[in-house]
Amino acid sequence: MSGGKLKDKVILVTGANTGIGRAIAECCLKEGAQVAVHGLDSYAVETVVAEMGSNAFGIAGDLESADTPGRIVYEVVEHFGRLDGVVNNAAIITRASFSETNAAMFDQTMAINVRAPFLICQAVEPHLKASKGCVVNIGSINAHGGEGILSAYSVSKGALQTMSKNLAEIYAREGIRYTHLNLGWILSDTEYDRKIEDGLPENWPAQLDRGIIPSGKMTQPSEVASVVAFWLSDEARPFSGTVLDVEQYPFLGRNPTKNEDHEMG
Repeated sequence: MSGGKLKDKVILVTGANTGIGRAIAECCLKEGAQVAVHGLDSYAVETVVAEMGSNAFGIAGDLESADTPGRIVYEVVEHFGRLDGVVNNAAIITRASFSETNAAMFDQTMAINVRAPFLICQAVEPHLKASKGCVVNIGSINAHGGEGILSAYSVSKGALQTMSKNLAEIYAREGIRYTHLNLGWILSDTEYDRKIEDGLPENWPAQLDRGIIPSGKMTQPSEVASVVAFWLSDEARPFSGTVLDVEQYPFLGRNPTKNEDHEMG
């Protein structure tokens, strides 16, 4: 196993067979960790794991089911024998206004984005106590209020942020650290394809105004992954309960221009 800030650690990353989650898993592997790669579809997970190599282990499961979080954790520990870190990355982005969001949509969003991380944190408690491990919850700057077409999603990310702070206080003396990262607008494959479906041209990332992307380039999943790897590492001790906005421009989930429609985190 190679060296790195996560050498000899076992990390579980949910929603890791694509997009930001995959970038996080790949970064953890590069930093020396063994990684449990979770995804919804077993074939997609197996394909990704085969590309990642022998230090990756695949687990498939629908996080909308209340039985899945516990099973995932059990399989990780059964396979690796320990667990040092968890990245609750998997989420569903429900695109609907407040008035259009029905009970089924709201319940599904909360089940995947809040209940699943909650149950995973319950299931990993004894293992992270033993390893003095940590949890990184992937949130969104929409937690601060949110965009008009992301009402249920924004509420779910606000709840996740509260959970992160709550657990950090509960387990401060148990040695388990909790970090919450509110992501801004990230150029994942999913986000790129979504904008193509919305009718934007193929080179839309290059046409963005510097008022939205001050650096002149959208944030890449790999750049987010590097931030996550730091908070998973022992370099981040003793800090816990940190809530960090990972965004280029702090407009708190609200689109500052009239002609751009985008989603963050």
